[in-house]
Amino acid sequence: MLKSEKLFGKSSDAAEARPLPATVRAAVTPALAPGDRPAAAGVVRPAPMHPTVVSRVVPASIANAANFSNSAETRSKLMVGPNIRMRGVEITDCDTLIVEGRVEATIDARVIQITEPGAYIGNGEFDVAEIRGQFDGELTVRQKLVVYGTGRVTGKVRYGKLVIEEGGQVTGDVQLSNPAAKGLTVAAG
Repeated sequence: MLKSEKLFGKSSDAAEARPLPATVRAAVTPALAPGDRPAAAGVVRPAPMHPTVVSRVVPASIANAANFSNSAETRSKLMVGPNIRMRGVEITDCDTLIVEGRVEATIDARVIQITEPGAYIGNGEFDVAEIRGQFDGELTVRQKLVVYGTGRVTGKVRYGKLVIEEGGQVTGDVQLSNPAAKGLTVAAG
């Protein structure tokens, strides 16, 4: 007979398992298959691994992760959380960038969202930009730039369409990008 070994200060003997309260025991006790014997009262046995058990336990989003393909529907998203700082990087193959912290970088992506405490410093080209925080640098927005009331954009700014909410600020070299291609004229000031 083998001796019980202690791993990380805990015994590996099943005899030392503590019983669970009845409400928890009922929730975690698996249904018995024909021929199985019930475990001792209050002791939880691991359920046999059947594909049906795995599909019930694992969320569908995780279970189907292997079925994803590199299609146009699959989007890549980078989120820089609060109190996170990124400096001196070039971000590539990113579809959506969400900035809650501070980023000093160069990027070409589909969408950028800068939240109120967030700040982006550097160069960026986007289809859509939503600024609630701060952007400082060279910003090119091919389609629509939205600056919310708490947003601050400074530097060289090129845009397709511009929406500024009351309180939002845009300063620096600000120009409509490629106005001749859209049949628009720009008055010289």
